[in-house]
Amino acid sequence: MKLYVGFESTWSLRAWICLHIAGIDFETRVLPLSGEGYKARLISTTRTGLVPALESEGILVSDSLAIAEYINEISKGALYPSEEKERSLARSLVCELHSGFLNLRKICPFSTGSVTPVRRSLEISLEIERVEEIFSKAQTEYLFSKPTVVDAFYSILAYRLHAYGIILSGKSGEYQSSLLKWSLLKQAIEVNAEWGRNA
Repeated sequence: MKLYVGFESTWSLRAWICLHIAGIDFETRVLPLSGEGYKARLISTTRTGLVPALESEGILVSDSLAIAEYINEISKGALYPSEEKERSLARSLVCELHSGFLNLRKICPFSTGSVTPVRRSLEISLEIERVEEIFSKAQTEYLFSKPTVVDAFYSILAYRLHAYGIILSGKSGEYQSSLLKWSLLKQAIEVNAEWGRNA
């Protein structure tokens, strides 16, 4: 199994974390996301011209959400809660992140380097309030009783917020802090640096 990734690609990092939660062995192939001819090389490898992409048993699964669902299937449910209503909620939250929080993405682009802290402007305040609402529902150090795809997806957002000086408070802050201390997130940030050297 091969996971095609890109340096500082948040979606690549999420797929990488999901594979580790499920305990699946895989190879990582870093693809350049800039430079002359990079797009043609991407398309020739991933077909969509995007990362991440997962090559497994003769198929190529594109998009982090589709990859997460595939991982969940082949691992017999390792990425989602076991209870039906919790699984539905988990899917809803992951899809919300996958397609939403557009202002946060625009104003606070992901970077593991130095960034300038931002103020809670009107553009991002409603989205931060929604993040606080989601984070306040955490049951343990994870959103549910065990690490799931939700933690994999939202841990990158927790890191992004923290980098820009957006520190949540109360129950939401406890979950944000737990995600920042999560060993898999720390490993993902470290491996991202390796991707940068290998790109």
